[in-house]
Amino acid sequence: MSLVTRKLAFVFPGQGSQKVGMVKAWADASPEARSTFEEADEALGFPLSRLCWEGPEEELNLTANTQPALVAASVAVLRALAAMAPELTPVAVAGHSLGEYSALVAAGALDFADALRLVRRRGELMQEAVPVGQGAMAAIIGLDPETIAGIAAEASGSGEKREVCAVANYNGPAQTVIAGDKVAIDRAVALAKERGARKATLLAVSAPFHSPLMRPAREGMTPLLAATPFKDPQVPVVTNVDAAPVTTGEAARDALVRQIDSPVRWVESVLRMETDFGVQTFVEVGPGNVLSGLTRRIVQSARATAISDPDHLRQLLAEEEG
Repeated sequence: MSLVTRKLAFVFPGQGSQKVGMVKAWADASPEARSTFEEADEALGFPLSRLCWEGPEEELNLTANTQPALVAASVAVLRALAAMAPELTPVAVAGHSLGEYSALVAAGALDFADALRLVRRRGELMQEAVPVGQGAMAAIIGLDPETIAGIAAEASGSGEKREVCAVANYNGPAQTVIAGDKVAIDRAVALAKERGARKATLLAVSAPFHSPLMRPAREGMTPLLAATPFKDPQVPVVTNVDAAPVTTGEAARDALVRQIDSPVRWVESVLRMETDFGVQTFVEVGPGNVLSGLTRRIVQSARATAISDPDHLRQLLAEEEG
């Protein structure tokens, strides 16, 4: 069955997929991608495009820069894709964490410039919520999510000394991310190894995203999201927080508010797109291929492909014609 006739979902990456030089090939090949970066530079009032393509890496990796950079990169690829292959239209869209903003832009629910300004502030608020070094995240591979949730609860301790350790991302059947206070995360990593985890490692992130420690960021974003216009999506958006589609602008806004300090339910989101919308191919729109790897482990019968550069898209389309 061809890519064009298969039911497609577009999925958009989150933090961790950034790298210096990302989607430069798209900007070079596509006027639509290039103008997207020009629009981003103007909306934010600084040369985001230069940061994306030239670095320095340390500056690109600052959360307040990473978040708008990834939204700009994903929307640039989306617009180039629409121009080069308008026949590729999704029946549903979703984004991992930050990627949900890109998904809402793709669905016509959120204006691109508004999304950039929102995630710029989101990144600042998330970083400000917990002092650097006090929070942490860790990926645990090889244990089921229920076991990891139990380990997180145990690592949190009890009574007056209770600390935060909670599931942050349900990324795959055997990959779950936890977040919280550094001391509690360290305990959880040790417990996971004792209980037979294949791997349990701290992540190179600057804050404990999607944990209860992000409550101040949620409170800071709530009035900003309330003041931003949202439209009803033109295509269903499966949200992280509920792993369910939203079809109204109000519901989309509410999901973004709750997403900040709640787990990313990616496994359920992918399964929902397969079962409710009959998705057979998941197209990763933006830099990297992290989501494609996760998706193949969640739905082994589905096709997952990352449109990494224009040549790759042309190759895929040529295969379809052949």
